Amino acid sequence: MNFTDIKELDSIDPFVGHREQFQLPVNKIYLDGNSLGAMTKATATRLQQVIQQQWSQDLISSWNEHNWINLPQRVGEKIARLIGAQPEQTICCDSISVNLFKALAAALSIAQRQDSGRNIVLSTKDNFPTDLYMVQGISQFVGEHRCQLKLVEESELEQQVDDKTAVVLATEVNFRTGKRLNAKQLITSAHKQGALVILDLAHSAGAMPVHLDDWEADFAVGCTYKYLNGGPGAPAFIYAATRHHQNMSQPLSGWFGHARPFDFTPDYEPAAGIQQMLTGTPSIIAMAAVDSALEAFENVDLENLREKSLQLAEVFHQLLERAALSSSLQLISPQQREQRGSQLSYRYEHAYGLCQALIQRGVIADFRAPNYIRFGFTPLYNSFEDIWKAIEQLRQVIEAKEHLDPRWQSRNTVT
Repeated sequence: MNFTDIKELDSIDPFVGHREQFQLPVNKIYLDGNSLGAMTKATATRLQQVIQQQWSQDLISSWNEHNWINLPQRVGEKIARLIGAQPEQTICCDSISVNLFKALAAALSIAQRQDSGRNIVLSTKDNFPTDLYMVQGISQFVGEHRCQLKLVEESELEQQVDDKTAVVLATEVNFRTGKRLNAKQLITSAHKQGALVILDLAHSAGAMPVHLDDWEADFAVGCTYKYLNGGPGAPAFIYAATRHHQNMSQPLSGWFGHARPFDFTPDYEPAAGIQQMLTGTPSIIAMAAVDSALEAFENVDLENLREKSLQLAEVFHQLLERAALSSSLQLISPQQREQRGSQLSYRYEHAYGLCQALIQRGVIADFRAPNYIRFGFTPLYNSFEDIWKAIEQLRQVIEAKEHLDPRWQSRNTVT
């Protein structure tokens, strides 16, 4: 593959026009959209409107005049299309950790109402730590007789579901390796054993098709600041299948989840549907940023998006092999394209230094302990030329041994 081939791939890219919707940094190649997505131009415009007019001039009337009050539902419905959910099952609010707490509490209450002997939350040893921490927190709060975390190898997850399993907690795409679980198969197997499933879509939503309704998922959570480009710390989303709405409950019963929040009654009465997953007053500035960022997905075919994602990764690895770097950088992501998400991860002894040296050259990747470097591919704004240039910078860094600079022996707080 030569540079002419790369230019040809860019010339036939169905998303070439979408790149112009983003406020991309000058002279940088951004391959970290799997950690923080780039800002859209629509978001910059929208935030100025919110700050300079809606908040500054219209003040509290904006809750009605600019429909602030319904932003969680409005944004939730936009996300619903991207995760294969019918209306009124998805809402945008809080953080992914808080939403996971709600989903765990709701799923446990449903499972134990059906079988009080089920107390196991089954997950994987390499799941994203916050997911495991939330289970541990609930276990400490209610006791292990109600909630006990059991960790297994990712490859054993499906086989370890049994009659003590209340909830299977799984991340569709592994944050370190990029390996993609067969979510549909996992859900079907878990349901046969009487267990419910919560999916973490942090590395899925916005990068590939997701089919929660078709998979018969029970609950799901996800963030909006990665492939959905909602901004740093942007509010997350939570999905609950309609069939669970009447029986579910979650203990963070804030006033926005009340059936009639502006009646201001002293006793809590949950809203009938997904709205009961709301807690306190939403951050309007953050919610507006997500709402505007999602405009980039209008009329986007997710199957085409997925195909470009896979192509970007394939070109990256082919060029890396051609540069004779594959003996140094050991691929830990699956070789088979359909088994991975929208990233490639490599094991390398000096991964942190390599990541920092690349950043110095304007190629933004990221590091994950203990010794992995990740390259994320965001189909809406990454080009094939980006990939070509990134590999050339990678080759030069290793050849010049820039990654061994003593500066990189001490890690930044955020890696």
